[in-house]
Amino acid sequence: MLELHTLLDFTDCHWESIDSRPNYWYEGRCPQSGELLRLPRTRMSEDLARGLMQYLAVDDSYDREGKMYGILLVEMPSGEQGILKAFSGLLNGCSIVEGWVPPIPGRDRVAFEEARTLTQLELMKQELIALNQLPHRQEYAALFREFEAQLQLLSDRHRNCKLQRDEKRQLLCQTLAGETLEIALEQLNQESRLEKIERRQLKRQRDETLQPLKQLIEAADRRMRALKQRRKELSRELQTQMHAAYTLVNFLGKSRSLSSLMPTNSIPTGTGDCCAPKLLHYAAVHNLKPLAMAEFWWGPPSGDKIQGEFYGACGDRCQPLMGFLLSGLAQNPTVSNNINEDLTGGLESPPTSNNVYCATGILPVTQMLPIIYEDKWLIAVNKPSGLLSVPGRYLENQDSVFSRLRNLLPDSWGLTAVHRLDWETSGILLLARDKETSSQLRQQFETKQVHKVYEALISGTVKIDAGTIDLPLWGDPENRPYQQVNWECGKPSVTRFQVMAREGKYDRVEFLPLTGRTHQLRVHAADVRGLGIPILGDRLYGCRAAAKRLHLHARELSFEHPQLGERLYLQTETPF
Repeated sequence: MLELHTLLDFTDCHWESIDSRPNYWYEGRCPQSGELLRLPRTRMSEDLARGLMQYLAVDDSYDREGKMYGILLVEMPSGEQGILKAFSGLLNGCSIVEGWVPPIPGRDRVAFEEARTLTQLELMKQELIALNQLPHRQEYAALFREFEAQLQLLSDRHRNCKLQRDEKRQLLCQTLAGETLEIALEQLNQESRLEKIERRQLKRQRDETLQPLKQLIEAADRRMRALKQRRKELSRELQTQMHAAYTLVNFLGKSRSLSSLMPTNSIPTGTGDCCAPKLLHYAAVHNLKPLAMAEFWWGPPSGDKIQGEFYGACGDRCQPLMGFLLSGLAQNPTVSNNINEDLTGGLESPPTSNNVYCATGILPVTQMLPIIYEDKWLIAVNKPSGLLSVPGRYLENQDSVFSRLRNLLPDSWGLTAVHRLDWETSGILLLARDKETSSQLRQQFETKQVHKVYEALISGTVKIDAGTIDLPLWGDPENRPYQQVNWECGKPSVTRFQVMAREGKYDRVEFLPLTGRTHQLRVHAADVRGLGIPILGDRLYGCRAAAKRLHLHARELSFEHPQLGERLYLQTETPF
């Protein structure tokens, strides 16, 4: 049965042109011709995706796990339009769900091997849990604490005894002499020797008691390392078999396995299970012409993924497949030629070789990078919101201040970014042009010799005008880059603040970070133990007010110039 929905299933709006105003392009180069192929995410496809969001919102089963969802607007051979919808991975443990595009075929070919491997992996997981919860670990920790407490008490007693002996020695030297003094002093020395023997005996007792437990724990740790390595190998072997079995079809009618399409032998887990490949493969198999696509996150936040936000093709799993999947899909020349007009309201000229592609369109390499200071040792720019400081890990995250300057400057071989600003934060970003300058500037940042001032609009009003926030921050490795206050694991994080102005329902606040933790100002503003009010536009930390950007700006930066030896003061105007 064809899993195709009508437009009225998702919206009651009508559009004259499906290609109007694209906000993002799914793209890749045809493996045969090298031609750049594109499929847009348009305003219409985003509106249709929001219709799907409304459907998800009324069913709690879609809120249990965060994942990517997507819709593909297609045209049937009859000319009628329809919608395909898909989810990434499994939905509540199921790969096939009525009404949703099924997974890419091939998994059934390795079903037996997958079941066998998954059983092995589950057994290993249970053994790892048992080894990690080994009773000997708690016993060892309790005995270790007990011996440490005994040693501390012994040390305290010995310290007091030593002070008393020192006083006795002074008194004896003043009142006794000759052999009588020597005998008395020897008695004190003997007391000292006995105390050292007592301490060694307690340490020996500790080691004899703890050593057997330590050996058992070390053996368990070795077993855990071996299990983790074997588990990794089994997972890799299964993924290799699955990727060889998965078969994708494009709009030329050609089929290829996943393993033959990926650029390396190390294929990321989940490749082929994402929305975009599933949707495009299904459309190609069923002779449906894609018109526009949109993918979004739904469910609990994960890393930088926020519910209801749109995202492009992931760089490691989807992007390498796009060129093949889009092959044979007729390109709309009108849309391709008018990409800049669609994306920037007609302000930009057609792309040239000096342009850099980013997730929001094609922008000149120099655009929005005003240089506020430059000499032969360093350069400072006023970074716009929505641009990375340095390139990210994946293909779609390569556009950044660093990469633009590397393309722009003729002598950029030694360029390094000495600090970072968040993607959404604007303001002064400092880069060094040689290794020595970079090292000295980094040292100033590490030793807190750099004075930083940020300006922000917070999405509410605070009761006090100024103060200091001291809340230790910890980043959960399973939920990067999200930071949270953690008194046990967190790193010291201190921020001074002062209200600059009361602007209606928002307050304008000046922040002076005394430490430089990731998302420090954002967490200190949002946490109830800080200001208790998120920065305007900070969706990640709970701001629900409508805003086009994160209202946080690195306004001032001062430091000692590593080469000139004088204090350098940099300042920019706050753009909000």
